[in-house]
Amino acid sequence: MSDISLVKEIRLETGASVKDINAALAESNDDKQKALEYLEKQGKKIAAKKSERSASEGIVTAYIHGTGKVGVLLELACETDFVARNADFKALAHDLAMHIAALNPSYVSAADIPADVVANKRAVIADSKDVKGKPAKVQEKIIDGKFQAFAAEIVLLQQPFVKDGDKIVQQVIEEATAKIGEKIQVKRFARFAM
Repeated sequence: MSDISLVKEIRLETGASVKDINAALAESNDDKQKALEYLEKQGKKIAAKKSERSASEGIVTAYIHGTGKVGVLLELACETDFVARNADFKALAHDLAMHIAALNPSYVSAADIPADVVANKRAVIADSKDVKGKPAKVQEKIIDGKFQAFAAEIVLLQQPFVKDGDKIVQQVIEEATAKIGEKIQVKRFARFAM
């Protein structure tokens, strides 16, 4: 049995169950950092399993920035109406809407970027001085890398999370999926600004 104060500390940080925390501490010989890494890996496995499920319930939430000049409507989906009423789910929806207000993404995922936008951006990158004159394989790697950096700026799921820059939005959603126990998916959003 692990030290109860360490279990409480990890529970406050992660929201994981006492059973899962005890398993993580047992696996890591009571090393807090290793236990947190273990829980993160388990959370990713859970999120991957749940990704195939249908998220047909959820909420639409609104966020208006304090100045009243920026507002966001966000549709966040889950599997059951029970989870849609959950305080953690509502807090996640609020945080995501606040993130959208702050960082102004254009698309939910990279798959949502229209083909013409992808083609145009890749053509602009290919025409830059950083790419010209390099071998073909190097050019392709540079184009791919610069396009990925561009996508990370305009795609919600790839942006660094506004409340924790060490994580991207996708990781925050995966952690919430592991904690809540259901698939969570951003369906769509709209950002309005004066």
